[in-house]
Amino acid sequence: MFDAEKRSAPGSQKAQALYDLGSTTVYASRHDARFPYVLYVPPEVLTPGNDVQLVVAMHGTGRQFTQYRDAFAPFGRWNRCIVLCPLFPVGVRGDGDRNGFKRLIDGDIHYDQVLLDMVGEVGERYGKRFEQFALFGYSGGGQYVNRFAYAHPERLWAVSIGAPGNVTVLDHTKDWWLGLGGFERHFGKPFDLAALQRVPVQMIVGRADLETWEITVPEDSAMYLPGINDAGATRPERLRTLKASFEAAGVCVRFDELANIAHNGMQVVDVVQDFFAQTLRTLRAGG
Repeated sequence: MFDAEKRSAPGSQKAQALYDLGSTTVYASRHDARFPYVLYVPPEVLTPGNDVQLVVAMHGTGRQFTQYRDAFAPFGRWNRCIVLCPLFPVGVRGDGDRNGFKRLIDGDIHYDQVLLDMVGEVGERYGKRFEQFALFGYSGGGQYVNRFAYAHPERLWAVSIGAPGNVTVLDHTKDWWLGLGGFERHFGKPFDLAALQRVPVQMIVGRADLETWEITVPEDSAMYLPGINDAGATRPERLRTLKASFEAAGVCVRFDELANIAHNGMQVVDVVQDFFAQTLRTLRAGG
């Protein structure tokens, strides 16, 4: 933790500036060292009582976790936010699977809890309590965020779901993970719709994000479930289906469909940051 004794030790200030402030080094989660993460940490974190929030940016299938950290670093600096970017590597269970994290539960790994452990660890290191945080993910990360918002809505002060290839609609008649059927069996608690209704939600996708080769799941795929392709042919269609399911359940959604954008998460970051900044102003004003 960043206490006065550590900051006064010889060389500690220089080491902290190099590795623990600004764009940090890579940390292994102390709860499960298979999962590392990077941070951006604004200098305000050193000021006792300063109003510092947490933003989490989840990578997609390509695992560009440091790129997302760098893209969010200016936002963190000017909005007094720590930015946490986890890495969930391919094939953690030795099977070469690229997709397990997207579904939150993969064998004995609960990727939602892995993230919550990281959030707690970061808060402890910097002397903060992050009871809530903002969460963004794009593509495969958008799938993760879609499902995390169902599992832990009470932990979120904002959520941005970007261009998921497959969606989990807010529909209890469809089995998990196409819908919320059997949710309590998987997560050990009932789905809290009232908590999700309180979360500011953005859904974002490029209007030109029309390729289907990666998101159409054939029947011989290990990921295939009956109805997996029913939400639409393209990512914009599937995200609109997700939006409709949220709104039918009373969850308000800001829907951003960006012109001249194909499947590129870095090209939507500015619009996501605008949404987070607006929400943060309301949060800090007591709204």
